[in-house]
Amino acid sequence: MKQETKLSTGQQQEHAAESKTVKTTAQEFENVEQLLRYDAAQTPVPPEIAKRLNESVAKSPPPKRPWWRRIFGGR
Repeated sequence: MKQETKLSTGQQQEHAAESKTVKTTAQEFENVEQLLRYDAAQTPVPPEIAKRLNESVAKSPPPKRPWWRRIFGGR
């Protein structure tokens, strides 16, 4: 005779939550730069930090010409 088990409401909710969890797989990266790019794409920048960064970039002077262009000419 087969016996059916009934789950309580809490157990049902717990089981539903477990089945909805995102399963991640391990990833391998060829170098550190790829890892950092992947991480940056997954991590949102806090709005206050983004604002301060944009202000800093706007205030920074334009880059100088490279030394070799100043010596040998060219743009």
